[in-house]
Amino acid sequence: MDTAQPHTSSSYPSFPSSSSSSSSLSRSHSPFDEDYLNHLDPPVKHMSFHAYIRKLTGGADKGKFVALENISCKIKSGCEGHPPWPEGICTKCQPSAITLNRQQVNEHSLRGSKYRHVDNIMFENHTIADRFLDFWRKTGNQRMGYLYGRYTEHKDIPLGIRAEVAAIYEPPQIGTQNSLELIEDPKAEAVEEIAAKLGLRKVGWIFTDLLSEDTRIGTVRYTRNKDSFFLSAEECITAGHFQNQHANACRLSPDGHFGSKFFTVVATGGPDNQVHFEGYQVSNQCMALVRDECLLPCRDAPELGYAKESSTEQYVPDVFYKDTDKFGNDITHLARPLPVEYLIIDITTTFPKDPVFTFSSTLRFPIENRDALGETQDFHSLATYLSQCSSSSSSFLDIVSDFHLLLFLVTNEVMPLQDSIGLLLDAVKTSNEELAQTWKKSEQWATIEQLCSTVGGQPSGSLDYAMGGPTLPQSSSAVWSCLHCTFMNQPGTEHCEMCSLPRS
Repeated sequence: MDTAQPHTSSSYPSFPSSSSSSSSLSRSHSPFDEDYLNHLDPPVKHMSFHAYIRKLTGGADKGKFVALENISCKIKSGCEGHPPWPEGICTKCQPSAITLNRQQVNEHSLRGSKYRHVDNIMFENHTIADRFLDFWRKTGNQRMGYLYGRYTEHKDIPLGIRAEVAAIYEPPQIGTQNSLELIEDPKAEAVEEIAAKLGLRKVGWIFTDLLSEDTRIGTVRYTRNKDSFFLSAEECITAGHFQNQHANACRLSPDGHFGSKFFTVVATGGPDNQVHFEGYQVSNQCMALVRDECLLPCRDAPELGYAKESSTEQYVPDVFYKDTDKFGNDITHLARPLPVEYLIIDITTTFPKDPVFTFSSTLRFPIENRDALGETQDFHSLATYLSQCSSSSSSFLDIVSDFHLLLFLVTNEVMPLQDSIGLLLDAVKTSNEELAQTWKKSEQWATIEQLCSTVGGQPSGSLDYAMGGPTLPQSSSAVWSCLHCTFMNQPGTEHCEMCSLPRS
């Protein structure tokens, strides 16, 4: 895969409509024809990965002898002609040296081709990004999230792939003005299951790197550019780690996988001092260096990485990068240190002219893990949300069609609906109001309504969703145990002091 100088995009760019000249392949042109790609409007500097596969398999042998080998930085096992490392090594078991280029030649030097696994990133609508940015706007602290969506055909690039982002999940984390630390997420598996049932998958990750310049007019500093860096070495290593976790299935690879479609989006200041969204991937070479623990960041130079040196515990192949001197001659440098621009590929990130909404709710249920903002996901917030919905003309399907609300219904500790929400998820996935109405009549939803009615302080029947219920028993003179969290409460109280749920 190639490395590239990242692009400069406009703030909230609109994706151009597909033209007939680029949405379909002419019979006289191949999807990997470089002249054809260069004459498209706009020109295509990277062929798609599937076009590259078409090139490999388009000959007389139909790719019979083609094998896409994943790079390995480790000594091959099973070599018996000498003692194991560090006492011995030979050309049969020694991993090959790695040479990095700046976009001129494909990283594997396979027929000099250029390609990338994802050709475009598109957020379905501005609301997704705006809600994510709200955390930084309110706290000044950086934020990270996982992008959930789907891969679709990108009609402006022959055999291209577009990643469409439908939702952002924000895992537990600690953010400051200049750092982010992820915390173990006990709900990670449940989030993956819910997304899969909604027809979504984890396609990438996003983080902010924003500093206010003038709060009066809402401008931000332009810090990431060709004179500094686009991704830091530490961010490249993190991106490589995520891409290794989400390998791309490939039948032409002996390992069954090759590269990754997982991508990185940075929300940062652009040259116009507005917030821009820049998309990247790291190269297959970077993935290998990260997977085999051969790449380190430099402490005081974020734009530089460092290829580890071999030790008695680990053999590290030589890593080089090529540059050009002032006379146009190629010069090879040892990657100690390594400019990270040799590791990244830019991906155009866009927003559509006509917004799309996988989740149709117009109201906002609180986003998970935002306790620092005083925004919590609990039955108080659910009662407030439903109360707002009762005064609107929204259908039940629109009300529950909120990614963060669905996560709460499944993962809350008081009444998790993981085993009984399948029908509702199907309704949201297929936009089927009839299915949603069927699930609304379930016993589980009736219990949710009763909890919300009591916790939210709403009188019985005050909402349009039958939130009334039996009256609560009178206060007892004895200490009582909460039925939901088992906390021992003092006499004279009708709500648990720990979870705020009703006594019965």
